[in-house]
Amino acid sequence: MKNKKWKKIVQHTIMIVFTLIMIYPLVWMVSSSLKESSSVFVDAHSLIPEGWHFENYITGWKGFGGISFSTFFINSAIISVVATIGSILSSTLIAYGFARVKFAGKNIWFVCMMLTMMLPFEMVMIPQYIMFNKFNWIDTYLPLILPTFFGIPFFIFLIMQFIRTIPTELDEAAKIDGCNSFQIFYRIIVPLIVPAMMTSAIFSFYWRWDDFMGPLIYLSTPEKYPVSLALKLFSDPNSVTNWGAMFAMSTLSIVPIFVIFFLFQRYIVDGISTSGLKS
Repeated sequence: MKNKKWKKIVQHTIMIVFTLIMIYPLVWMVSSSLKESSSVFVDAHSLIPEGWHFENYITGWKGFGGISFSTFFINSAIISVVATIGSILSSTLIAYGFARVKFAGKNIWFVCMMLTMMLPFEMVMIPQYIMFNKFNWIDTYLPLILPTFFGIPFFIFLIMQFIRTIPTELDEAAKIDGCNSFQIFYRIIVPLIVPAMMTSAIFSFYWRWDDFMGPLIYLSTPEKYPVSLALKLFSDPNSVTNWGAMFAMSTLSIVPIFVIFFLFQRYIVDGISTSGLKS
């Protein structure tokens, strides 16, 4: 009994230590958002500000050149929500095709799709930019949103594996009742794969909200910047950087991610670890 007790104490101690290490950067950022800009890195070792400068949030929210951070948040929401809807709708339909529909060359196409997951963004960045430039899509949201409507390989694989756990007898019973493939998809399959779809939606929203490189490449008008790119405007080599305001807006930028994660976190566990049908 003593050995088990000490084993649990050691395990919990290790977990607490790693938890503190993981959340320290977040706590430091929140603390820095309440410090005077000139003392952020002078007192970087201290998590308790000498003075609580809540005006950093007001200053940061005012933005730049008459563009407030409300505009940047709206831009991020538009990109993230529309791209998430596109990626989930397309990925779910493609996953159903790979999991249930028989067609020539299915295995070859599946392998090709999986291979695209191994391509780093840096490899396709220039060809994509050239293509989108010829489409006159530069400085629009189309390069950031439209590709998601053609499926995301990781989500396709995740949802496809989930669909494979659903007994095919349900499909056969639906066919007997007169359902075609599309009716089977949205009447039988979709209600059973909601956890996998929600898991994919959470990841998609997080990735799009946090995306910096995409907007940096394709957007040039400040009014169209999302939050991730707007934060860069605080760091101006030609002037003094307002670190307090920058960390204040950085703190606010993670609030939507936290809200969505805590509201739908149960779907992440269900979508990854459970089967399509519950006993």
